[in-house]
Amino acid sequence: MDRWRSHAATLAARAVAAGRGGARLARRVPAPWPYVIGLFLGAKLLLTVLGLLALHAWDDIPGAPPADETLMWAQQREISGHRWISFWFAWDSLLYLRLSELPLTGPWRDFGFPLLYPFLARPLGAVLGGDNALALLVISNVAFLLALWYGYRLAELLLGDADTARRFTRYLVLLPTAFLFQAALTESLFVCLALAAFYYAERRRWLLVGVIGYFLAMSRSVGLLVALPLALVLLRQHDWRLGPRALLGYLRIGWPLVLLPAGWFTFMAYCRWRGGDWFAYQHAQETGWGIKVQNPVPVLLNGLTGEPRDAARAWFAVAVLAVLVAGFRRRELAYLVYGILMVLVPLSMGPPVYKSLLRYLLAAFPVALVLARWARHASVDVWLTATLAVVQGVLFVLWLSYWTHMII
Repeated sequence: MDRWRSHAATLAARAVAAGRGGARLARRVPAPWPYVIGLFLGAKLLLTVLGLLALHAWDDIPGAPPADETLMWAQQREISGHRWISFWFAWDSLLYLRLSELPLTGPWRDFGFPLLYPFLARPLGAVLGGDNALALLVISNVAFLLALWYGYRLAELLLGDADTARRFTRYLVLLPTAFLFQAALTESLFVCLALAAFYYAERRRWLLVGVIGYFLAMSRSVGLLVALPLALVLLRQHDWRLGPRALLGYLRIGWPLVLLPAGWFTFMAYCRWRGGDWFAYQHAQETGWGIKVQNPVPVLLNGLTGEPRDAARAWFAVAVLAVLVAGFRRRELAYLVYGILMVLVPLSMGPPVYKSLLRYLLAAFPVALVLARWARHASVDVWLTATLAVVQGVLFVLWLSYWTHMII
């Protein structure tokens, strides 16, 4: 008995020592990485478990998946036999995978999507043994992790304290379709680059802003318009001064902002080089999806009274705009403008956008800034966290049950 007690005491001492060692290691990791990594891993674990449980339940339902989703279901199984990997690929993910695998020699006819995300997967896929699907997921998840770090740092600058920065980062993870940050889509890459651009703009590192903005515009067309809210940050930093001397100063400091439209121009030049048409991307979207640029306000209003699923998505857009406007502060004008752009620009594509509207709204990260400031009281924070978690869970199950056109 004494021997067993001695052995137990030794094990307990080792466990305490290991715990102390882990605590020392955690203290050595610079803030906010422990919190950010914990949030990232927690979201990853919870969504993976929920996803596998939901798919297992869905398997027992006759007629699943719906007839118009069977092809995508088969394509998912071709990507991986592991469901916790394959369920992150749906619709546009499969097109990004195709773009990452197309030969770079010979004719090129796929101009409907900007190429930063799939082209990043090419070298990484080679490192991963030719698995470009895994490369797309790695890029999305690394970008998601970095987005949380930049989001935390940006919130510290804007909101002033670590507690509110943690709330912002948590709400960023809890936004209704934030599970798409982990999918093989451009959401996490775009939001990561946008947060990084604003973070460095707030720190007045404008050359770095321009370089990041260049890639931001190459990741999605709306990225080039982010030059406008970034310019508002520059104006605010100089007390909104105008006049010839002030304008010269803005040009001297903020000239790197021209790199944002240059990023999109690079994609247009690629369209001209490989397709003979500067606007090949626009023509591809018109032909393939019926997208035509138009006034976004009628599109939104028509959606509110349209088919029930379209109406639900349109009301989500209204809710985002309402939160942005209600939480507006003069110092955050740039973020209000950015958020409005992230709502109205997708709507300017016309009715085809309804199917993907919930996905595009995810780019409006300033919503999480407003919520973080509103939830300073613990009770509000608890209820808001629970509500957002339930809404995201419902939408995630819709995604998993192959009703992806509600989301994407």
